[in-house]
Amino acid sequence: NNPGILVPPKSKFGDGWYDTGDIVEVDEQGFVTIRGRAKRFAKVGGEMVSLAVAEDIAASVWPDGQHAVVAIPDPKKGEQLVLVTDVVEADRKQMLQTVKGIGEINLPKHIVSIDQIPLMGTGKIDYPAVMDLVLKNLST
Repeated sequence: NNPGILVPPKSKFGDGWYDTGDIVEVDEQGFVTIRGRAKRFAKVGGEMVSLAVAEDIAASVWPDGQHAVVAIPDPKKGEQLVLVTDVVEADRKQMLQTVKGIGEINLPKHIVSIDQIPLMGTGKIDYPAVMDLVLKNLST
């Protein structure tokens, strides 16, 4: 209750810990680097696949575009990745030809091209809106 004094949180993970869903790396000096979010993973064929990695792959193929990857249910594999991008000519074949040494499991099964990726007021990608777009697009 004293201003300026940090008090560790109390949670189900023990005093001082709070589950943020972040995946971190701690270096030799104790510095923490956030590498991703646990909630941004899909389970494809029993393997955990990072949606952020799939987005990075899309950015390496189409660096001038904006990309978002979401996971939707797949009756055979558990989940499948869907890339939503503002790159009109984006297609999976081009990704496969451009990216070498990356397992195909990390590539989206479908690509949806739209005019603009939905953003929140903060400028971050609005993933629930992206998911709604994907579900509407793939159902038609």
